Amino acid sequence: MRAVVCQQSQLRTEDVPDPVPGPGQVLLEVTRCGICGSDLHMRRHADVVADMSELIGLDGIMRVADAVVMGHEFCGRVLSYGPGTRQEWRPGQLVVSLPMVRRDGRAAMTGLSAEAPGGYAEKILVQESLTMAVPDGVAPDAAAMTEPLAVAWHAVRRGRVGRRDTAVVIGCGPIGLAVILMLKARGVRTVVASDLSAARRELAVRCGADVVVDPAVDSPWASFQQTRHVTDARALLDTAFDAMEKLRRIPRLPWAKVLRAADAAGAAVPSGPVVFECVGVPGVIEQIVTGAPLRSRVVVVGVCMEPDTFQPAMAINKEIDLRFVFAYDPAEFHDTLQMIASGKVDPTPLVTGTVGLDDVADAFESLASAEHHAKILIDPTR
Repeated sequence: MRAVVCQQSQLRTEDVPDPVPGPGQVLLEVTRCGICGSDLHMRRHADVVADMSELIGLDGIMRVADAVVMGHEFCGRVLSYGPGTRQEWRPGQLVVSLPMVRRDGRAAMTGLSAEAPGGYAEKILVQESLTMAVPDGVAPDAAAMTEPLAVAWHAVRRGRVGRRDTAVVIGCGPIGLAVILMLKARGVRTVVASDLSAARRELAVRCGADVVVDPAVDSPWASFQQTRHVTDARALLDTAFDAMEKLRRIPRLPWAKVLRAADAAGAAVPSGPVVFECVGVPGVIEQIVTGAPLRSRVVVVGVCMEPDTFQPAMAINKEIDLRFVFAYDPAEFHDTLQMIASGKVDPTPLVTGTVGLDDVADAFESLASAEHHAKILIDPTR
């Protein structure tokens, strides 16, 4: 079969052996595969990721010297089954799968390991237990967006965003746009999107952002200064004076119990917005920690491949909640597919191009420019 192989940071199309499904595996004909931002990073920084992965007990991640077929955002049609499978889908059924397979009893990350070739190819192996049928009426372009949207859905869930919360998305690349889509699917009323690129700000509007900011002109934090969010420490201290003075005027009032009840209801101390860092370059976390309102919750979704720093004392004084997210669980993947199928989430604005295998290298270069593309899909039949 034909596939795009990455080795020594170079992408080349070549003939490779057809994959053979092992125990519990299904062979698919790839219909679409997305080019992920992490693929762009792995092309040049795979050794850094492999070293970090080994520290947490995950070996086998690709290195720059390895010959790897990348691609973990895919959908495909069932061709055949390996031994020990239930064979519940008919040949030709369109399916999606979590990008992992078992090789010799060990997990291998599809598209990120030489052990598990990915979707930049005509065929791919998936684990039957992690595979899900695509509902009727869902086009391959939309089905292939299940994986990146599941990443965004996991981030939104980890951010514990309520409908009345203000959500601020910093960076409107593919993952930022996906986060916007999932925030609106969750029913969040106010979503602020910030990006230097005019083209990506336009895409953010199409994805449902309520306020769009060019950070070179306006601060993303200025759009909600007049709300309940506190941007000045003295104002936060004043709330303590004001509350206590009012409560202590009422004789025999158990003011401590009142404050505890207010705290349980989330009304005792003003809270900040939920901020999604979707850029992944050094310095952005520091900019957010310094600029965001007090008591903001910051969810780091962007993957920064270089060392970075921020001022812990600033985060402490502002009581910033900083959390990092990675991937998703099978239920989140399933729920994302159902949201696409029901029309609750429309991934169409994210898809800005489709290429064949021979044009993948050029697509990587195009994705380096924020002005041209968000998500490019690969159609191996083109």
